[in-house]
Amino acid sequence: MVLVAVGQLTSTASMVHNLAQCRVLVKKAVHAGAKALFLPEASDYVAGSAEETVRLVKPAHDSEFVLGLQQEARREKLPIHVGVHEPGVDAGKVKNTVLWIDECGEVAQRYQKIHLFDVDIKDGPVLKESNCVERGTGILPPFDTPVGTVASAICFDLRFPEIGLALKRLGADIITFPSAFTVPTGKAHWEILLRARAIETQSYVIAAAQAGRHNDKRVSYGHSMIVDPWGTVLAELGDSSNEPEIATAEIDHDLLRKIRLEMPLNRRTYVDIYPEI
Repeated sequence: MVLVAVGQLTSTASMVHNLAQCRVLVKKAVHAGAKALFLPEASDYVAGSAEETVRLVKPAHDSEFVLGLQQEARREKLPIHVGVHEPGVDAGKVKNTVLWIDECGEVAQRYQKIHLFDVDIKDGPVLKESNCVERGTGILPPFDTPVGTVASAICFDLRFPEIGLALKRLGADIITFPSAFTVPTGKAHWEILLRARAIETQSYVIAAAQAGRHNDKRVSYGHSMIVDPWGTVLAELGDSSNEPEIATAEIDHDLLRKIRLEMPLNRRTYVDIYPEI
């Protein structure tokens, strides 16, 4: 078994402030003995408008936030999985990505969010992520890490079972959903969806979440979670983040193999039923 940490914070438009919060999370993860730290979507910044989102973006190699986390990972020998913004191909848009920074401080993997959050909720938030974010074009194959074979997805990807099933079929043991869920959608669906994705893929699910008020327009639900392949919530944080917090849980690869062996999900993927995912 290996211990992992999920981190929770309230990012603002200040990368300096957000990096300071993440440094606290790194210290807490190291003190707890975790072998990897998973941070939320948009950990580098949460802006108050589409225009500000584009104005603040920097390439990873020039971002004080990413460079600071690379330094932390290198010094502590701690891999860090973190959601950030990167410049888009279109100068008027950004990429919503998640980076795997390995224990040597190198950006070893990156995934770009493929499902964008475009919603208009009655008496709730109106958010159109596609106004300033480029849609990704494919999933990233799972990759080997010190805590297991990890596959990355981001936030709104959680609502689509196909991505989790495809990643499990490619060999994922751990599927991640770094997020910044709204409060109404979080209350309604967050835990249900995370547990469903874990159960249907028989994988560990790690979901680091933004929490609390970012600015006058944005509040995030929080409740970062680690869920095991049986759908049991192993660790959960609250709905606010007055200070950066972590929760930890053991990744038990023997349990994962046991569940997959004893309850094999032999899908009917013949042409007359439904196509293989």
